[in-house]
Amino acid sequence: MSGLGWEVMLSIMGGLLVALMGIGVPVAFAFLALNLLGAFFILGGESGLRLLALSTTEAVTSFALVPIPLFILMGEILLHTGLATRAIHAIERLITGVPGRLSLVAVVSGGVFASLSGSSIANTAVLGRVLLPDMLRLGYHPLLSVGPILAIGGVAMLIPPSALAVLFGSLAGISISRLLLAGIVPGLLLAMLFFLFIVAVSRLRPDMAPAQSEEAEPFASRFRPFLIYVMPLMVIVVVVVGSILGGIATPTESAALGSIATVIVAACYRSLSWDALLKALSGTAATTAMIFIIISGSIAFSQILSFSGATRQLVQVVTSMDIHVGTLVIMMLLLALLLGMLMDQISIMLITLPFFMPLINLGGVDPVWFGVMMLIALEVGLITPPFGLLLFIMKSVAPEEVTMRHILASISPYIGIEVLGLLLVFMFPVLALWLPGLM
Repeated sequence: MSGLGWEVMLSIMGGLLVALMGIGVPVAFAFLALNLLGAFFILGGESGLRLLALSTTEAVTSFALVPIPLFILMGEILLHTGLATRAIHAIERLITGVPGRLSLVAVVSGGVFASLSGSSIANTAVLGRVLLPDMLRLGYHPLLSVGPILAIGGVAMLIPPSALAVLFGSLAGISISRLLLAGIVPGLLLAMLFFLFIVAVSRLRPDMAPAQSEEAEPFASRFRPFLIYVMPLMVIVVVVVGSILGGIATPTESAALGSIATVIVAACYRSLSWDALLKALSGTAATTAMIFIIISGSIAFSQILSFSGATRQLVQVVTSMDIHVGTLVIMMLLLALLLGMLMDQISIMLITLPFFMPLINLGGVDPVWFGVMMLIALEVGLITPPFGLLLFIMKSVAPEEVTMRHILASISPYIGIEVLGLLLVFMFPVLALWLPGLM
């Protein structure tokens, strides 16, 4: 098999991967099966299998991956202690007297929770359970009830602490601290665009977001829950982002500090029971194990591709075509958007990054800028039919009267807004590079 041309080699490996995933084999096991075959036939029989075992062990013991379980733990603690739910209710009381009030509450709450959990799935599930029933009871149109929750849910991929950004940086060989900081401004930009869209639609079509009767309440009493249940949580954000931005801590150290801060905050609220802590640790372990298995498979897959010569030859073919670097970046992002309709985000990273990053480095493109744009493209995939992950998460937590048809009808404008945000970051790289430049 090693005597075959690189085109045939690449076609066989890519075809087998697509076939395995197409018949429902989990991505981790699909890569494992492919790596075993590749190691035996390409790397050289038994010695190839030993090399595969060594590279897999080295991949999952990398110190750069430590932030992933720590960031996941932060979100799990906030979720199981109920602090996330209290924060959402506090924000709901603070925002009053505006059109589309609960839709705006969803955007603001989602942005706050994204900066605390780093999990798009948790973000969408919590907002769907807490806010959606009230929105439906008040007669909100799906465009202003389901749509905002789905849209803001994906922003957790960009804003630190984002475990997926850490994974992306590790697989792509990008500075993780710079990538985490680079996602903040684009994430806030997307949230602002969602906010403006909701206000505009609510004013033009008041029937889509019926006004609700609100009891007259002094600002001080409305602000008090925000002060109690939201502001202290910002300590976690300051610890994580501030320690990286100030050069005080590496991403790994900031993740550890953030986890300690989350535990201390939960304990101060007297919400940290043994039951909640065990559930948080169990959820963290399950998610981390899945991610680490996928990471080990991805790195081994990249090594096999490199050894076979497929990566090098493909890079040479693309560079010989004399494509402008800006056009090349656009083609990569379009491919990521297309794949987002068909598979999950981790699979997309595993398949594309071994080919994308050599081309990006060769073309002199800032890898952090490209990484942020790829994360936005992957975020779009979370809400893109037919296989957008958050669409199914929403269906699982939404009341029975919310059908998949309602969910699909609600999301189209927000996909357009996210693509607009991606275009703005492409046209104005400073949106992604300004904050890392302050390090």
